[in-house]
Amino acid sequence: MADIKDPENTIIMTLKDGDVTIQLLPDVAPKHVERMKELARAGKYDNVAFHRVIDGFMAQTGDVEHANMENNYNPGRAGTGGSDLGDLPAEFSKVPHARGSLGAARSANPNSANSQFFINFKDNDFLNGQYTVYGQVISGMEHVDAITKGEPPANPDRMISVKVAADV
Repeated sequence: MADIKDPENTIIMTLKDGDVTIQLLPDVAPKHVERMKELARAGKYDNVAFHRVIDGFMAQTGDVEHANMENNYNPGRAGTGGSDLGDLPAEFSKVPHARGSLGAARSANPNSANSQFFINFKDNDFLNGQYTVYGQVISGMEHVDAITKGEPPANPDRMISVKVAADV
């Protein structure tokens, strides 16, 4: 596991092949960081599918409304929902959409991010300044690379658990 310097702003995401450690960026996107920690602490991300995984681009997950594989997975609706906490304002920055960065998924409206996010498989500079970046994978990227691909995948992978490192 990575050397965790700020456990209150670090996420441990357990996938089928192992743990992924994500350093959140509260100085860059404080509202997005708080939302992720709130949903993680409530267990809302546990068992949520990666419903859109494009090889060479990114893996998207976080639809807590329609993509929990234990109680409400709906492949036809996965990716259309969020949390009941409402949308977040965009928090654009100069932080690039580099390999392993965490970006806020949203609709065409820049201020529509909620619970969904994606992890970039490679540097996706064309997304810079258009989607909020609020975290970076610091270990376990090989487990992200192994996520089953598809839109949606026939047998999607899921986040087994998502925890704030300070709580583990």
